[in-house]
Amino acid sequence: MTRRWPRLFPRRCALAAARLLIVAGAVLACELTAGSVAWAAGSHAIAMHGSPKYGPDFQHFDYADPEAPKGGRVVLGQTGSFDTLNPLIIRGEPAAGIRDWVYETLMARGFDEPFTMYGLIAERVEVPEDRSSVTFHLNPAARFSDGRPITADDVIFSMQTLRERGRPNHRNSYKKVARTERLSDRAVKFVFDQSGDREMPLIMASMPVLPRHLLTAETFDRTTLTPVIGSGPYTIATVDPGRSITYRRNADYWGRDLPVNRGRFNFDEIRYEYFRDMSVQFEAFKSGLLDMRSEDDPKLWATGYDIPAKRDGRIIMREIETGLPAGMSALAFNIRRPVFQDPRVRRALLLLFNFEWVNKTLYHGLYKRTESFFERSYLSSAGRPADARERALLAPFAGFVLPEVMEGRYRMPVSDGSGHNRENAREAFRLFSEAGYVIDGGRLVHKDTRQPLTFEILAGSTVQQRLIASYVSDLAKLGIAAQLRVVDSAQYQSRLKDFDYDMIQTAWPSSLSPGNEQVFRWDSRTADAPGSFNFVGVRNPAVDAMIVRLLEADNEEDFTSAVRALDRVLLSGHYVIPLFHASRQWVANWHQMKPPPRFALWGYNLDTWWVDGQN
Repeated sequence: MTRRWPRLFPRRCALAAARLLIVAGAVLACELTAGSVAWAAGSHAIAMHGSPKYGPDFQHFDYADPEAPKGGRVVLGQTGSFDTLNPLIIRGEPAAGIRDWVYETLMARGFDEPFTMYGLIAERVEVPEDRSSVTFHLNPAARFSDGRPITADDVIFSMQTLRERGRPNHRNSYKKVARTERLSDRAVKFVFDQSGDREMPLIMASMPVLPRHLLTAETFDRTTLTPVIGSGPYTIATVDPGRSITYRRNADYWGRDLPVNRGRFNFDEIRYEYFRDMSVQFEAFKSGLLDMRSEDDPKLWATGYDIPAKRDGRIIMREIETGLPAGMSALAFNIRRPVFQDPRVRRALLLLFNFEWVNKTLYHGLYKRTESFFERSYLSSAGRPADARERALLAPFAGFVLPEVMEGRYRMPVSDGSGHNRENAREAFRLFSEAGYVIDGGRLVHKDTRQPLTFEILAGSTVQQRLIASYVSDLAKLGIAAQLRVVDSAQYQSRLKDFDYDMIQTAWPSSLSPGNEQVFRWDSRTADAPGSFNFVGVRNPAVDAMIVRLLEADNEEDFTSAVRALDRVLLSGHYVIPLFHASRQWVANWHQMKPPPRFALWGYNLDTWWVDGQN
């Protein structure tokens, strides 16, 4: 499903783990645990487990200040370019912010909880106890920015269009809608198939609603630079293709007084400026051309802000606590390529990544090694023996989980912090030998085919070069000819969509409620689906089964065991070389930018900040 992470601006290919984890986008997404709460007809909210934090009479989210002043402009930086204003299709590189500011979903997510949705376009929701359907009752005040009311026909059109022509995550999720019932102009019911996916009511609540009167299914999946119309708090004011996009707050926004929106969307204008080079973007921030910056480079965080504006208080640096799992940032193998199909080769290449030296030398020791796909949370299997539930789930898949992973003894390899990594290199060479490789003329070659072990690491940003270059250098010591190829952002996205790479640096963010997005990342059905996030090409029956079990779980204990079991299978497959993560979110801003009194469980949200007119 489509994911949205709270963030200052979407992420690009980062030099480090946190770059793709604090997030952008996209890409994020809604994730959730399973639950067994039955919701009464006309509920104001729906949660996957337990009860919503906020009752039907709540006035605003705790992390939003209802007295926040409106006005001013914020300018943010983006790296790369864009060639479309449609973020819901696989073609093109969309401009930043459209999903955040222009399009709205049926219900709004609360960021103080793992996964709860509150009334927005749909003011009320009905869900039976077995979650076999969901009925949305639309707010009669809901309008698109051109003044047209939002009706059940718009909701049905959105579902059908995204199911047939949207991104693979939408297509996969909405295929589970077996029947649609138009109950009235302002009520629509979705009946689900027999898959038993208890997440579906919340997935549908997270669906963006499109204007049926302005779009056709036949033209929807074309790239466009014509400003799109949505129902959100902002409209697109100006577009300079590939260079900038400006959003203006809609004074007639229909939902400005809803509880989910009070204290939010405070800027009159939000502008994204695009830069080809990250260093130029950083200089633009230091000079005051950009107002806020989410920092992902620990070297810059440690030393780059020592300038007069920081010393005299005009630039403020914040380390923000977050309750989110760190997720997985990694160098990902494309196991569709023959060179990576042997798990012994993948494990050996993991051993050759010298984290301790990289962290000390490149990142001022500010990172922690990532050990799990659900790092920094109770959902992680790292250091935990499998419980009885996990063992029962994995019993039909003997051989798919390594004994040390099942017993909680598995750890990422550790070096002495020098640039040599000798002990891990010896173990790596043993695994290469088992896989049939020998040293011949200083090169590692397969003894039968005489083919050298060589591959390309694809990057979409020069910022990744330091990290990848150090790894390439270590590989060369063992006769492995790896090379880095940097391409522009448009080509990078195109090659990602078609899985045209050997290895990439990427990240899979996580929440406390992973759900259907795991299908989009790891399920066999998405291994060859263009545009999916199954970058590795995983086809593993144990993975598929664990995803089914976490989606079907109807209590928190079964859900947690299913997620940990999935984590164990993924770790055992050596599908990635786990990198590292920051323990906090790093944010720098000029002093006129003001945050709310407290941050959400998920960390900061730009939409709760405002401009101090006195500064």
